[in-house]
Amino acid sequence: MTVLKAGRGPGPWRVAVVAGMASYIDAAALISFGTAIVIYQAAFGLKPGEVGVLAGSITFGVAVGALAGGRLGDRFGRRPVFSITMLLIIAGAILLATSGSFVPLLAGTLLVGVGTGADLPVSLSTISEAADDETRGRLISFSNVLWIVGVVAAIILSAAVGNLGRLGGQILFAHIGVVAAVVLMARLSIPESPLWLAAREERARGLHTVRASEAGARALFTKPYRAPLIVLVLFYSLVNLAANTAGQFGTYMLVNFAGLDVSSASLFGLIAMPVLMLSYFWFMRIADGPRRFGYFTGGAVLYVVSLLVPVIFGFSATTYIASGVLGAVGAGFAFETIMKVWAQESFPTLIRSTAQGTILAVARFVAAILATFTPMLLTSGPSAMYLFLAGVSAAGMAVAWFGFRKRDRHNEFDVEDELELELGVPARTNSAS
Repeated sequence: MTVLKAGRGPGPWRVAVVAGMASYIDAAALISFGTAIVIYQAAFGLKPGEVGVLAGSITFGVAVGALAGGRLGDRFGRRPVFSITMLLIIAGAILLATSGSFVPLLAGTLLVGVGTGADLPVSLSTISEAADDETRGRLISFSNVLWIVGVVAAIILSAAVGNLGRLGGQILFAHIGVVAAVVLMARLSIPESPLWLAAREERARGLHTVRASEAGARALFTKPYRAPLIVLVLFYSLVNLAANTAGQFGTYMLVNFAGLDVSSASLFGLIAMPVLMLSYFWFMRIADGPRRFGYFTGGAVLYVVSLLVPVIFGFSATTYIASGVLGAVGAGFAFETIMKVWAQESFPTLIRSTAQGTILAVARFVAAILATFTPMLLTSGPSAMYLFLAGVSAAGMAVAWFGFRKRDRHNEFDVEDELELELGVPARTNSAS
């Protein structure tokens, strides 16, 4: 049980909303970019190769940002990093909304990607360190709810302005910049993580606590942190491939293999969203309880089964919807939500953001590599692709099941507190609770 007591300051739910808006911006930026780049291609005469570079650069930027931002958040604090990231996103959105040629568009894309990626691990650590053991899981998983809100908002806005030409693209990018500016203003009232401040103070005083001693990226590759890092990297990287493929190539498959037009195919992405939202809310109810791993097991099976539906029954609009709905239920309990919780609870304060950033970065790099070859792989048909995705997802789920079946309830926050008490270090006040 944590020794950190509640104190004055912003409540944990406010911290969760303000910091969790990183997920909203991540989702909205990716969806908006997909629509805006098509508009800009026609408006500015961008070459296919330039469009490809721009599309790849935002994923690459998120991956690099996650790796760098996580480390910087552990070294210099959560607050300065999650303020600078919003400035990067605002600057990138301004460039994207005002530029009309490839080079400044590329610069703006990289700024948005790096800023978004760098913000994600730091914002998650801010949320987890503002919570207690009874609410940490649900507060972390709430970021996924905000991610869905970002997806829906971007899709609705894209539908509303998609036919306005360059102005439509400018509105999409202006939306990202305005939201980032509002979030930046809200974050000015969020204090530095009290746990990070405690770790820095203890380290400065030469105290040999877990919180103060375990610092630097090298610590991730030593016992007892190496095993959970490897497990989470493999789990998230492998299971994310199916979700990333559906997000990037769902419309492509429906148009080319199910005979739908682009407008109808685009709307299919919204069908599973209410189910996914309900799954996330359900996970929030059990995220901090003893049944969490049981739900993960059931969700893992359902996630893999959902990918086999187009394999067994053939790819069509109907099987695509069925697969998406079943997968949405499974993903609520056995995908990003549980990964985020495990990642926050498996590592001590001064390497927590570094670990989360590493997991996110590797997964984005792996997804980008597969996306490069996906059109070629789809020449054999979607069913073959779904069989491959089911196989790698099953492997990822198995790695997580064996890796966390005995450590699901392990909580590094408690380890830090228990060792701190043994060493006689005074309890800290959690000003963000």
